[in-house]
Amino acid sequence: MKRRGFTFCSLLCAALLTAAAATAQLPAYTQAGPIPQAILSAKTIFVSNAGSDSGLFPSPFSGDANRTYTQFYTALKVANQFALATDPSDADLVLELQLIAPNGPTEGSKAKGASDPLPMFRLTIYDRKTHYILWTITQSIDPAVGQKNHDHTFDAAIQVLLEKFQQLTGKPVTPSH
Repeated sequence: MKRRGFTFCSLLCAALLTAAAATAQLPAYTQAGPIPQAILSAKTIFVSNAGSDSGLFPSPFSGDANRTYTQFYTALKVANQFALATDPSDADLVLELQLIAPNGPTEGSKAKGASDPLPMFRLTIYDRKTHYILWTITQSIDPAVGQKNHDHTFDAAIQVLLEKFQQLTGKPVTPSH
């Protein structure tokens, strides 16, 4: 019985040493991986409204659950960098936009020192032809107090999300107004 324990410990130690050596050989992060060509060459996009988690409208954010989609779609239209398709089959890329609140919309229920994930936008980019996910961009909405401040942080986060998308696609970044 002791021999089995010794053999098991020996094998475990060998496995851990091998794993440590393999990890030590991983290259350091030096530059980003390649962006899929489908993203860089896209001319037409379709924006899909994946909705919003419940409890975010009309408080803490004003408007309704379509606010995320409406603001992002309008910002893309104003930027005029892509043709916006009304049907996904007419697009090069399908963008799925969602507002999520990982731990719900309330702020007052945190334990002292705990940090809940903030509400965030998730923009998932699909290749229309293959339906594969090509990329996902997330943008957190900063915490705020009061309706007006919540709305301001919402608007600012939508703008940052648009800028991240523009940078990814190689388009000039649209300045916020």
